[in-house]
Amino acid sequence: MKLASRLLLTLALLLCSAYAWASVSEASGSNLEVSLITYGPGDIYWERFGHDAIELRDTASGEEIDFNYGVFNFDEKNFFINFARGQMHYLINAEVTRDEEDFYKQAGRSITKQRLALTPAQAVALRDFLFWNLRPKNAVYNYDYYVDNCTTRVRDALDRALGGAVQSRLTTLPSGMTYRQQTVRLMSAQPWLMLILDLGLGPYADHPLNAWQESFLPEELQKNLRHITIPDNHGVTQPLVQSEELLSPNRLSAPPTTPPDLRIPLGIAGLLLAALIVLTWHHAPLIYALLSELFLLLAGAAGLLMLILWTLTTHHSAWANANLLLFNPFAFAWLRPLWRARRGVGLSRFANGALLLQLIALLAAMLLHLLPDVVQQNQPWILFALPCWLALAWALRQTKQV
Repeated sequence: MKLASRLLLTLALLLCSAYAWASVSEASGSNLEVSLITYGPGDIYWERFGHDAIELRDTASGEEIDFNYGVFNFDEKNFFINFARGQMHYLINAEVTRDEEDFYKQAGRSITKQRLALTPAQAVALRDFLFWNLRPKNAVYNYDYYVDNCTTRVRDALDRALGGAVQSRLTTLPSGMTYRQQTVRLMSAQPWLMLILDLGLGPYADHPLNAWQESFLPEELQKNLRHITIPDNHGVTQPLVQSEELLSPNRLSAPPTTPPDLRIPLGIAGLLLAALIVLTWHHAPLIYALLSELFLLLAGAAGLLMLILWTLTTHHSAWANANLLLFNPFAFAWLRPLWRARRGVGLSRFANGALLLQLIALLAAMLLHLLPDVVQQNQPWILFALPCWLALAWALRQTKQV
């Protein structure tokens, strides 16, 4: 009986979904109600940026469908290889609204509904575009974190239906943060991941944004739509957002409204590590060697990863990363000399030259910030790396003099 009941329930849900699709796809423009549904950030790292969807509702039948662009498939061939190379394939999906909302309610994520003032002709144009986009040959797109994601696709679909009204207005409004600041803010609940992302972002992430660009985030698009006015059928100006309703409150820890300032904690961490290196150099050679080797391993691995992201992937937000002046594969060149240095063995000519190059790179990283119009904001990592490298250089030079 249980199996039969489940089969009947599944069949009923499928029939309801098919009915809802048919109802919305055939509704007249005067019966189509368009809303933006915004879901708050979740706990898992890929949920930290939030999510959204376009809801189409047939007011005659009451049927509702959510269209969202945030579907990906872990089982796709070479998914993780493509992900690493920056070739991520996402696609549009459509579900009955109540099924979609139930998922987010159970997860404790907020749900906000903004009913939009589209004319019947605009609502039909949006509906037809979304159903066209659902076709298998049109559904997949190449995902980009900042310029082509599940929210920019929603934004662009609305802008298309409104004849460019969204873009023309939002490009005139400044934003409050950069891509880096928004990323650090939203990922601050996972500090190690936040630090890795901040280290790996290049100058692209620090360019000033306008409100159109910052609407890559669901919460920013939700906020920015409140600033848009459009003409109605009679040419009278009206707000795009006719009403806004919180359907379900947030039950999770909300991200901070401003990004954390990483300069002080990373600067303190760099000073502490440098002090330990200097203090243990004479009194505890083995601890000195282990601390220094760990720093060099991390610096070399970070540099190698940044170099790969720049040269072998399409992650353009990681290209031309100035942090390569601070952490680079040359760090591996000192692993063996440093381990031998704990016994008083001096530097080889090669290791001494590599050390000099690293100190020149450190100087270049600092001088870059004295130049006008410097884009990349990597001061926290300069404050961390500078004392560490100086401490290592001092200890190695002392060893050479032994």
